[in-house]
Amino acid sequence: MTRDYRNPAADAWYRAITAQPADFPFSFCYDGARYNGFPADRFRLLSREAREEGEKWTADLSFRLDDALKVRLLCAHYPLYGATEWTVWFENDGARDSGVISGAETVLRFPGAYPALKGILGDNTNWYRPYCLDVGAQPRSFESNSGRATHVYFPYFNLECGDGGVMLAIGWAGTWRAGFRYDAARGETEYRARSVGGLHTRLRPGERIRTALFVCARYRVRNEHYATNYWRSFFIRHNLPRADATGAPLLPFSTACLASDTGLPNSDGSISERSFTWRPSLEKMIAEDVKTDFRWFDAGWYVAPDGSSPESDWWGSVGTWTLDEAKWPGGSFRESTDFAREHGMKTLMWFEPERVTDPESLAKNWGYDPAWAIRRGDGRVISNNIGDPACLRWTLDRIEKTLRDNRVEMYREDNNSDQAALWNDLDAREGEDRRGMTECRFIDAHYRMWDELIATTLSYGGCGFVDSCASGGGRNDLESLRRGIPLLRSDYDRTSTAIRLSMTTAFNRWVPFCGANNKEKRGQLDPTGTLDMYVWRASYLPVMNVDSQYAQDPDQDFDILRRGLREWKRLNRFLLKEFYPLTPWHTEGETTGFTAFAWYDPEERAGALLAFRQEKCRENALTLPLPFLEAGKTCLLTDEDTGEEISAASDEEIALTFGEPRTARLLWIKVKDK
Repeated sequence: MTRDYRNPAADAWYRAITAQPADFPFSFCYDGARYNGFPADRFRLLSREAREEGEKWTADLSFRLDDALKVRLLCAHYPLYGATEWTVWFENDGARDSGVISGAETVLRFPGAYPALKGILGDNTNWYRPYCLDVGAQPRSFESNSGRATHVYFPYFNLECGDGGVMLAIGWAGTWRAGFRYDAARGETEYRARSVGGLHTRLRPGERIRTALFVCARYRVRNEHYATNYWRSFFIRHNLPRADATGAPLLPFSTACLASDTGLPNSDGSISERSFTWRPSLEKMIAEDVKTDFRWFDAGWYVAPDGSSPESDWWGSVGTWTLDEAKWPGGSFRESTDFAREHGMKTLMWFEPERVTDPESLAKNWGYDPAWAIRRGDGRVISNNIGDPACLRWTLDRIEKTLRDNRVEMYREDNNSDQAALWNDLDAREGEDRRGMTECRFIDAHYRMWDELIATTLSYGGCGFVDSCASGGGRNDLESLRRGIPLLRSDYDRTSTAIRLSMTTAFNRWVPFCGANNKEKRGQLDPTGTLDMYVWRASYLPVMNVDSQYAQDPDQDFDILRRGLREWKRLNRFLLKEFYPLTPWHTEGETTGFTAFAWYDPEERAGALLAFRQEKCRENALTLPLPFLEAGKTCLLTDEDTGEEISAASDEEIALTFGEPRTARLLWIKVKDK
């Protein structure tokens, strides 16, 4: 069976607001006047195109506000989910500067008693900690102002109200704000959301800017498991990028970085890799039957701007995006990607286009214009202004040449700086009434850059997506994740099993396709660590990042690698299906309890349940509900290790026992016909 998430009331709402744009839930100020919606007495309709076809309905409306401002509203609706999204564009197609645009925001109101706001906080300091807030008791607000949209806070929200609720998301890779306020007299919750929190700008002739992608997805059953899987299903069907040029769905895959397997000192990334280090690793992986789908080639492979060959400082030498000839002479890197392809492996490669170092040397040796470098303070962090079309073109040309020449299948992007302060500085240099312009240009250019890079990799049989990274989980906004996936949910996910389990029970409710490192390590960059079935099972995600030393470690246990990879391959067909956390969330430091969750496919009526007795847990028994089972149904759970079978009905709980702390149980779920 498939879940029915359709919502006729949401379909009717979409038709109403696109037919009567005066009622559209968007507001902004122009020349000192506040506009709510797009009323016909001020907004002259220039064009309207609307289609209701298949699983996606669309509406494209353009308005004239005055001779210096045209407004375009792009909407889409997904009738299988009752979900609606929109983006607003402002364009000056006139001959004079426009009036000041400010306060551009989505404003929605949701009726329903007992409003509760649920969600998670962001990566970096908060590590996806969940929250549940009583909006009726006091207003709640969130603001991300660093320029990395999903560090600290997270622009996805689940507002429960009345008998149902709504999932809300802001798709913008820069700064954003969101607020919730309950009006007891009206019995409704007001939601206000905006991108570019400080937007206050005139548009010069020929300029145009856009807002975030705003999503409003209403669901009909007030139940957190229901809401989680409603959102996950919508995300996978309508937000997840395609795998390749055929349009095939993106399926789970595995990766391996060879940087710790070179026999050379490695500070981070792939800075130790050389033309002679990759072959022993790949040949050993093939011989031992532990081959992954991708070889991960990380930071440090490029020549420095001054022409030197960095030995350890990958961070302070970015910008050329040209292979270091001292490490990779001639066509040696292409030789490595060809070898991988011949043996069924693809290659992913690290870049960081939003940051440059040593602009003067880049100008002298590589044709860079130092005016593209946005600097402040001591100049240690310098943003590469891709919002400048010439800078974007220079950057793209260098990256695309490296990708194409070496036939790299997946582009991996990092961003190791908070850029909002740099954007604001550049705005100030432009003069009065230009706040937010640099960010608007920058983020729009970034999305277009990813579109072009994806077109490049697709052109020679590569991936239809990129790896979205920004010091771990800093760029997981919805719009970015229409083009990318996070191979690592967080840099911190490279350490303990406890943080990995903590993140899975929180982050995977919102972003279904993600990955983690598969070792338990004291430090993120440690080359060695613990890998047993407890850690393997805690690492089972759609992206399996295998961290091992294949050629350099004489004690490498290939049996545990084979076992873990084979078990993950058997289980991964469930990892993009329904997800059910079965125990309370715990912090990264708590190891005294149990963690359990289940993945379930309602069409196959099968799945897998994973349960963990953590390191300092004194109890050996755990009782769990089975919320994925339909009323009146019974399932059989079979233990992977012992073959033990447990039969349970939908109104029953199961009892699991564990032999000792730090134990993981995997049980296969199968619903009985009778």
